[in-house]
Amino acid sequence: MLRRIGVLLFLSYLAVGMSLPTTSLFVREQLHMSNGFAGLAVGIAFLSTIFSRTPAGKLADRFGGKRAVIIGMLLYVVAAGICATAAFLPVTHFISFALLLSGRIVLGLGESFTVVGVLSWGFGLMGGHRAGRVLTVVGMAMYGALAVGSLLGLDVMHRAGYAGMSAACAILPLIGLALALPVAAAVPHHGLREPMHRLLGRIWDLGMVVFLQGIGFAVIGAFMPLLFLVRHWPHVALGLTAFGAAFVLVRVFCGHLPDRIGGARVAAVSLAVETTGQALILFAATPGFALIGAFLTGAGCSMMFPAMGVEVIRRIPAHLRGTAMGVFSAFQDLAYGATGPLTGLLADRYGYGSVFLVGTIAAALGLAGACNLIRLDRRESDVSSG
Repeated sequence: MLRRIGVLLFLSYLAVGMSLPTTSLFVREQLHMSNGFAGLAVGIAFLSTIFSRTPAGKLADRFGGKRAVIIGMLLYVVAAGICATAAFLPVTHFISFALLLSGRIVLGLGESFTVVGVLSWGFGLMGGHRAGRVLTVVGMAMYGALAVGSLLGLDVMHRAGYAGMSAACAILPLIGLALALPVAAAVPHHGLREPMHRLLGRIWDLGMVVFLQGIGFAVIGAFMPLLFLVRHWPHVALGLTAFGAAFVLVRVFCGHLPDRIGGARVAAVSLAVETTGQALILFAATPGFALIGAFLTGAGCSMMFPAMGVEVIRRIPAHLRGTAMGVFSAFQDLAYGATGPLTGLLADRYGYGSVFLVGTIAAALGLAGACNLIRLDRRESDVSSG
């Protein structure tokens, strides 16, 4: 069952992966707009998830994750249709960009309901004691889709334009939906609701570590293809592919570690690797070093969500886990959504290297936060043993 859910998430998330590098290129090369607008077009999808994660989590807690997934799949289809319209209609660049933004907003809504729904569905089917396994499979599906989607999206865009690429993004979630329907729904847990501020107070420190980690991924997703283009380097799509390949490999071989040794320790090592990767891209003089940096960033980001997610599950009762994962995921969404537009403005003024300086600093701060979590865990262990 978990494998089938992972496959349907992979297929549907290709709609995100294929549109990620192609959207910034569409804005820059076909709409002839600045890096700031390109970053906004990429980041606004993640911003829209911030406001929809909590409703998605509440719906999953109340009615089950399967219903949330079905809603998310349908939203993906609508989003792809709007984006295809933005590229296909013979209208002004301003109208095309406005349509594109609206489509990207709907895409973010679809991402919220699909991912939160899959997590809640998986926890319900597998049990909370296997939360790390569920988070690992979900991450492999998502970032595997990013790795494949970047190459696939650019290839389809080259052959059929941005409109054709968007049409393909509408078909894939429908295939995922066909896979989702036969899988049994998990029975929702029942219990007392908890005020949002109290729920947030339980997990904000875990969310901040994920937020700082997410900045490194966001700058790669928004600006790695443009960095290669402006420096006239070959293999524009390989940056995201290197990131995604490393991400999946680490998930395959290290997915058991958060359940085994604790999320804070895994997070500390991961953030040290991500910091190194971002610094390599920052100082890269050749495409090879930049790709190594992207690979290390992917390896570092790989275990962060399951590492901190396992800690969330340990702190939150079963009937609130969908909502809690929605709130927790919003920290990562905020990193993805805010980073694109803000670093786009930075890139316009100081060049693309500056955005990877931001990624390096953020990862280093995240490492400090993870080390603090380890210290708190040791203090609690000493108190309980004493």
